Amino acid sequence: MSGECSNSNWQLQTPVVLCIFNRPDTTERVFAEIAKAKPPKLLVVADGPRPDRQGEDAKCAAARAIIEGVDWDCEVLKNYAEENLGAGRRISSGLDWVFSMVNEAIILEDDCLPHPTFFRFCEELLERFRLDNRVMTVNGSNFQFGGRRREYSYYFSRYPNSWGWATWKRAWRLYDFEIKLWPELQQGGWLKDILGERRAVNYWENIFNLMFKGQIDTWDYQWIFCCWINNGLSITPNVNLVSNIGCKDDATHTTNINSIHANLNVTEMDFPLHHPPILVRDDLADSFLQHSHYRFAILVRIIIKLTTIKRIGNNYIFKYLSITLLKLWRDIRFR
Repeated sequence: MSGECSNSNWQLQTPVVLCIFNRPDTTERVFAEIAKAKPPKLLVVADGPRPDRQGEDAKCAAARAIIEGVDWDCEVLKNYAEENLGAGRRISSGLDWVFSMVNEAIILEDDCLPHPTFFRFCEELLERFRLDNRVMTVNGSNFQFGGRRREYSYYFSRYPNSWGWATWKRAWRLYDFEIKLWPELQQGGWLKDILGERRAVNYWENIFNLMFKGQIDTWDYQWIFCCWINNGLSITPNVNLVSNIGCKDDATHTTNINSIHANLNVTEMDFPLHHPPILVRDDLADSFLQHSHYRFAILVRIIIKLTTIKRIGNNYIFKYLSITLLKLWRDIRFR
């Protein structure tokens, strides 16, 4: 991870949100990158320990103690839960709290390690699209594995991503944790109108059914739902600006350390930004993302299977080969 942003005259002005729980090791690394950016306001959302997990109270306390290391001119606001709310309720309620006080923010969880230029990228686009209701969010992650079709700094997508992102109060106010509109929209065949492809429709219909029944403890699928029903676009950088360093056994959801999406390299964003001349979604990039990140095509399942092979030696070799095969499949299938 490199040090300072490329423009020494630039200084972050946007509030930063850090969501933490029980992982002081990753929290410390993410906090160190935030400290380099020196935001004037830091809002910290923390979940409480689970009563049935021995030693988790100490881990939560250790993660919270890291926040006391703020040594720059910064207003620190804390929203700490005394009891465990779960990932879904804690982050969604925490963001409700955040946007009751600020109009826009850059958001990181405790396992999402940003490149220093991530902050400037988010801030400039938050300003550029502040009054444009067509845009709902700014992503930090790029899962195209180096593939790009146009020489702009970013493209527009239907998919918001929560591994480092930014948004406005005007967009978050539309969020509904319980996705109450889902039954009506399901009956109307709404997903087919948005996604087109039947297999993608089946995938997301199953996800939203589980979400509506409260059988998945998360908040980000609801954010996807929110963006879609409001016809909102997500800005995605044409290089990857955030790496998920938390894919481990102790993670809440991302437990596969060999995932092709874990520990991706981050790349510096060049400034000034080169803006696309029209606000149109990149359909090919979205199709690749749907097949490689959400509903895996058969070949992608084979590729990903390679990353979970248990063997003596270095699984990074298998992961490298898997990503190479995935890139080849992308270039054949989506070009």
